[in-house]
This record gives sequence, structure tokens and C-alpha cells, in this order.
Amino acid sequence: MTTTSGAALSHMDVGVRDLRNHTARIIDAVRAGERVTLTVRGEPIADIVPHGARTRWLSGAALQEQLEHRSADPTLRDDLDELAGQTLADL
Repeated sequence: MTTTSGAALSHMDVGVRDLRNHTARIIDAVRAGERVTLTVRGEPIADIVPHGARTRWLSGAALQEQLEHRSADPTLRDDLDELAGQTLADL
């Protein structure tokens, strides 16, 4: 097992043998926020990452609120309004 630390996250490379022999320790590290890369003969094959709470669905109102407050391009709405109702043939 090798471990590297960055400013925000710690990262661990773990071979399949170490995963088998130290499963509880590796799971504890993931629970603590560490990312683990599973390797076979030194080749990365999978990442084990802490599970985060994710929103899988947003209501239309919640999505609209998010888009209004986080718009990256203020002219995008005007561009989309201009294109609305057109087909690819019209463009």
C-alpha cells in the first residue's frame, strides 16, 4: 500500500492482495474520506471513493432556481429564446 497526501485529500494505492489482507483498514480509510485506487500488478483498475449524498432528482422549480443563480453565460437565455421553436432545418 502506498499513500500520498495533497492539500485537501489523501490518496492510497492498494493491490488486490493488500485489499484482501487489510479490508477493514482500507474501508476505515475510505470512511474517513480517503480515495483508494485498486491496482493489479501495479496497474490501476478501480477507484474506491467515499460515498457522498447526491441529489438524484430535482423538481422543475428547484432546477430553475439553480440555473437562475448559477448561470455561466448571461446571454444564453436570450440565445435559447431566439432558437426556441426552430428545427435543425431552420438553423
